[in-house]
Amino acid sequence: MASEILIPFIVFSCLFGIVYLYLTTRNKERMALIEKGADASLFNSGKKFGFGEVVLNFAFLAIGIGVGVLVGALLEQGGMDSDVSFPACIFIFAGLGLVTSFFVNRKLSKSE
Repeated sequence: MASEILIPFIVFSCLFGIVYLYLTTRNKERMALIEKGADASLFNSGKKFGFGEVVLNFAFLAIGIGVGVLVGALLEQGGMDSDVSFPACIFIFAGLGLVTSFFVNRKLSKSE
């Protein structure tokens, strides 16, 4: 009974602790750099994902998972064990969806 309450509490506490430690350490590093006279543009390195790229990533991932479930069901009807066909097809097609999303995002960012 007590473990049913403690396990989620411990998991969320660890996640909170990791995020808190990351954010406070990053803030301290940035403040130290600012005190030493570093340029503020140093913190804006790299391209940020926009809302469109995130939605596109999730869309291709969802399409890949859907196709993976469909192909897994077809393989199960063909005689393959469902314990193997469903997870394998879901992971394979979800990965293919993410790879496709990467190439589409790269093509869109080059055209802009």
